[in-house]
Amino acid sequence: MPPVAESQAIKACCATVYGSEWARLLIGDSMHPGGAALTERLGSLIDLGTGSRVLDVASGRGASALTLARRFGCEVVGVDLSPANVAFAREEARRSGLDRSVRFEVADAELLPFDGGEFSAVICECAFCTFPTKAVAASEMARVLASGGRVGLGDLTRSGALPRELEGLLAWVACIADSGSVADYVTWLDGAGLSVEVTETHDQALVEMVERIRARILAAELAVALRHLALPGIDLGNARAVVRSALATIRSGGLGYAVVTARKPV
Repeated sequence: MPPVAESQAIKACCATVYGSEWARLLIGDSMHPGGAALTERLGSLIDLGTGSRVLDVASGRGASALTLARRFGCEVVGVDLSPANVAFAREEARRSGLDRSVRFEVADAELLPFDGGEFSAVICECAFCTFPTKAVAASEMARVLASGGRVGLGDLTRSGALPRELEGLLAWVACIADSGSVADYVTWLDGAGLSVEVTETHDQALVEMVERIRARILAAELAVALRHLALPGIDLGNARAVVRSALATIRSGGLGYAVVTARKPV
C-alpha cells in the first residue's frame, strides 16, 4: 500500500474520475459488476425491508441506492466523496420520484458524519478496496450500524501478485491495485467487531463488466478516430492494455469478485 498521503491523493483521484463523464462513458451509471441484479442479491442477504434505514458508502451516481429503495421499499442515505456524483444522484432521485426515501451527501467513508447506531444496514459496492485505511473504514461502518444490523460488501478480490500494468494509478481507479482476498475482507470486518455470515463469489459478473468496458473503449477509440468524440488527456491505449491484462488475470484466477456480509452483535 502507498504512504498515507499518497493513498489519500489516490482516493481523491478515484472520486474525481468516477464523477466524470469519461467514467460514465466507459462503465455506465452502475459502476460495479453484476449491476442491479447483484445489488438486489446483496440487499436480500442483509435482510432489507420496508423498515430498513440503509447507508450506501461510496454511492457513486446513486444507482445502487435507488435500486434498493425501489426493490425493498427502504430508506437509503448515500455518501460519496465526489460532489459531481452526489449532484447527479440527487437529480436521479428527484427524476425517479424517490427523493423522499433516498438522499445523498458528500462524505468520506473513513470519517462518516453520522451518529453511532444510526443505520440498520450498510452497503459498499466496488469501493472498499480503494479506501486507504480499510480497518478505519470498516470500523466506521460498524460504528454507525445499529446493534444486530448487517453490513454488505461487494468488491474485487485478488490472489497473489498482479501484472505490472495492474499496479499503476489507472489500476487503482479501476479498483484493482489494492483489492484483497476474500479472507482479507473477512479479516477487516472481523477486526471491526462484526461477525461474517456469508461469502459468495461472482467472478463471472466481473468478466462481463470488463468485457463491456473493453467494447466501450474500442467504440471510443473509433469515435475519436472519426472525430466524433474528443477525450483530451485520456490515454485509451493504456486503458485498453489494463483491460486486456485484467481479463487475462481474471481467467487465470488472479482476480475475482465477491460478496461478503457481516452482522453487528446484539
